[in-house]
Amino acid sequence: MIATIAIDDEPLALELVESYIRKTPFLELIGTFDNPLSAMEYMQENHVDLVYLDIHMPDLSGTQFAKMLMNGPKVIFTTAYEKYALESYKLDVIDYLLKPFGYEEFLHATLKAKERIQLFHQPQVQIEATNEFLFLKSEYKIRRINFNDIIYIEGLKDYVKVFLTGKEYPLLSLSSLKQLESRLPSDKFMRVHRSFIVNLQRIEIIERNRIVFGQEWIPIGDQYKEEFQKWVDQNFL
Repeated sequence: MIATIAIDDEPLALELVESYIRKTPFLELIGTFDNPLSAMEYMQENHVDLVYLDIHMPDLSGTQFAKMLMNGPKVIFTTAYEKYALESYKLDVIDYLLKPFGYEEFLHATLKAKERIQLFHQPQVQIEATNEFLFLKSEYKIRRINFNDIIYIEGLKDYVKVFLTGKEYPLLSLSSLKQLESRLPSDKFMRVHRSFIVNLQRIEIIERNRIVFGQEWIPIGDQYKEEFQKWVDQNFL
């Protein structure tokens, strides 16, 4: 069971989230709060895995509260304000639910949280690599990942997200981007940002200092621009 709390200063919104939590079998609701300060006091004495957190609250905003939870419980933002979406990404929260949201949206975000929480409870294993593929532990399984199937890799603190061809969702693994980079062939992969490694053979579009993969774009960091430009020049007609 995932120990869960909800924080929202709007009673109706809090009741809705509470009802969604109670109908989700793998969640255990252990507390609801109308302000972050009360929740903080509770969390000092109780273990919490997941927090449903409103952003726009008096005294202490949800984003300020989330910054205080770094490396603590996972967070799903619940808010009526779309303008906080970018900040939520920077804070590495699980998801961003825009009010009003239904149970289907709630469950989709919650399943992502479940996967992330389970990931952090599995023991880390060394990455094993060959010239064509690597073995990576994810979801309690050791998976073979062919280099040619990797589009790009995103590093987020203590885990990585490996985006693969033909897969709607990335593979999550408890590893560092630096560790994974050391196992990848340098003639096929390049780090272009402190948070991203790309498969050079998968690059089709480059525009405005970013690499475009379908609907996603990868920024090219300042310290990586020179090396990346050399690669582009070597392959330019």
